Amino acid sequence: MDSTATDRFDTSRFEASRNRLASLAYRLLGSAADAEDAVQDAFLHWQAADRQRIKVPEAWLTKVVTNLCLDRLRSAQARRERSAGAWLPEPLLDGDPMLGPADTFEQRESVSLAVLTLMERLSPVERAVYVLREAFSYSHAEIAEILDITESTSQQHLHRARRRITAARRRGGEVDPASARRIVEEFLSAATSGRTERLVALLTDDATAISDGAGLSRTLLRFDTPERVAAVARAGFRPTSAKRRFAGGTPALHYAVVNGAPALLAVVGDQVVGTVTFDLTDGKIATVRGIATPARLVRITDAWRQHEADTPLILEW
Repeated sequence: MDSTATDRFDTSRFEASRNRLASLAYRLLGSAADAEDAVQDAFLHWQAADRQRIKVPEAWLTKVVTNLCLDRLRSAQARRERSAGAWLPEPLLDGDPMLGPADTFEQRESVSLAVLTLMERLSPVERAVYVLREAFSYSHAEIAEILDITESTSQQHLHRARRRITAARRRGGEVDPASARRIVEEFLSAATSGRTERLVALLTDDATAISDGAGLSRTLLRFDTPERVAAVARAGFRPTSAKRRFAGGTPALHYAVVNGAPALLAVVGDQVVGTVTFDLTDGKIATVRGIATPARLVRITDAWRQHEADTPLILEW
């Protein structure tokens, strides 16, 4: 095989792993843009390597991508951004290959916005062990090889990661899709009509709302009681000319599934200008997350343009 044919063959081997590597990087970084950069960097490493000496390309690439992501998580810039309290994971539309694998409940949960946010409480190595084990079912021996640690250390990291995430998350199990849509439609109806009592009734007693302030606030905006969540929802869903100018037009509001959770998308033309996702527990809304920073909506907009949208819940908001 000549060098050109070899390069084509090796490139095809890398491309066969691209979606899996991107999914791994997204879970580690919580950012689709950063995940794509990490995978591209891995491709450059792959091109520069002596590929004839790589016995198991999938394992080699997994190790490279994982360690590239760990370098990013440990960087001074990442620590500043994430510790400043202005960070939320980048939302992805249902069907995005970056969300896979999604065969088990644990795999689907590991890519939820709730768990991606909770993983910020973990050290970079704990996060890597958790993702490799829970989402990709690597053995502790394989994880030890990837991270250059011992098997017992890998087990300890997983134990701590599971304990921290379990202690902090609200587990409501998976929700029937029809029920999830009904709850979100009721929320939207109550919010747009200003029915505060109905809004409060849809929320858990410890409901929380979190917003990135469309990138205009240095820190996340948090609201921690059902009454405050209802008040901010009622104000947030009240249309004004200023909001429409900021959005660049009159949005349509669509129901969607984002990172496995029910969501509302605000769409102007074919541009997603905001997402609101809902964590449900026992038939009620436990957490509302609003993301409208334009840089974090690039990939979901690209996916939306390829998506066959159904009739919007509100055609002109």
